[in-house]
Amino acid sequence: MPKLFIVSLGCPKNLSDAEVMAGELAAAGWELSPEEDGADAALINTCAFLGSAVEESEGEIRRLLQLKARGKLSKVMVAGCLVEREKEGLMKRFPGLDALVGINALSKAAEAVESGKNYILPAEGLLDSPLRKARLTARHSAYLKIADGCDNRCTYCLIPSIRGAFRSKPVESLVEEAKNLAESGAVEISLIAQDTTSYGMDLYGRPRLAWLLNTLLRTEGVKWWRLMYAYPERLTPEIIEIIRSNKNMCRYLDMPLQHIADRMLKRMNRTSTEKSIKEKIAELRKGMPDIAIRTSFIVGFPGETQEDFNRLLAFVKKTRFDNVGVFKYSREPGTPAAGMPGQVPEDVKEERAQALITAQSRALDLINLDFRGKKAEVLMDSPLFGRTYRDAPEIDGRVEVTTDKKISLKAGDMVKVKITSASGYLRSAKVED
Repeated sequence: MPKLFIVSLGCPKNLSDAEVMAGELAAAGWELSPEEDGADAALINTCAFLGSAVEESEGEIRRLLQLKARGKLSKVMVAGCLVEREKEGLMKRFPGLDALVGINALSKAAEAVESGKNYILPAEGLLDSPLRKARLTARHSAYLKIADGCDNRCTYCLIPSIRGAFRSKPVESLVEEAKNLAESGAVEISLIAQDTTSYGMDLYGRPRLAWLLNTLLRTEGVKWWRLMYAYPERLTPEIIEIIRSNKNMCRYLDMPLQHIADRMLKRMNRTSTEKSIKEKIAELRKGMPDIAIRTSFIVGFPGETQEDFNRLLAFVKKTRFDNVGVFKYSREPGTPAAGMPGQVPEDVKEERAQALITAQSRALDLINLDFRGKKAEVLMDSPLFGRTYRDAPEIDGRVEVTTDKKISLKAGDMVKVKITSASGYLRSAKVED
């Protein structure tokens, strides 16, 4: 049986796509290899959201093509966002590639690697759950992609041109997909999409995320449901109440804000305002003082003044987010922002990014003071490390767990602990007697 190694770059949404291709390849007789050594072929699922992501994808393509040139791989196939961004031009730049698979042709992965034919298809028809899927995450934790594409027109973003219009999967398909994930061992499922809070708009005429959540929460065996990529304006009181009142919903929210200054939000074509953002955070914390909020910000967007940045910096210091991703604005060709006046110099972007990271680090120190001595439930990712509900897989913090008991912890175990220390995004804890 031939072996194939998969490299998936970028976000969890990309990893979900890679799992679909892995399922197709496994069904076609390919053995999925966790290591590239000994593999006959390689599949690179690329990210192209930012210039830095393109560079990483291209570097991985070059590296694997070098292995092919030395006879260590027979085939190299590329999939994902970079394929959608460059189409067949990618083959011209990397003539050693054997095939390309676009994001709307995931089910063609096996045909592509075997025939050497490119499959780049338009986003048409109903988006549905895949017929086949092979898990690439840990057994106990999984991602469920509820929609693809995006109808938001943020001026810095290429996603609508890469992934097309927003398309939701039908509720009944997602129920079946969630059931399959639970049966395969997942006790934690993170809901993902470009904009989870727009779920159902295309199928049902209005957002139906609350309905979807209530339906999925009936899935047996899933202990933690986590909501990612939520837009603040679309977080309805009904959604907030579901998070607050259901023990299986993590009191956690990934809510990208991008900025706080109204002038910047308007230039980014975000529908939020400083007032609406602050009101939403207050609403969330009023009903759930223990909610963990993750967000992301862009610094150095065209036209960002020192006053705009100072406003953002003060907001981060005061709000005390649990986790913050800081991105320097990347000038992407084809986006409205690329042609805007007032492009910010790279050294200023870097200075502002570091200042924001430092502010978040200090805010985290204050949060950590509150953690010490607290009791918590931890989902183990390995015999030594796990996470509380406050931390999403891979991107947030973790907990180092020790025990005096003669027990062996393993990935997937849920244990009661007491936090003994906390520094940065690492907490230490001891299993409760």
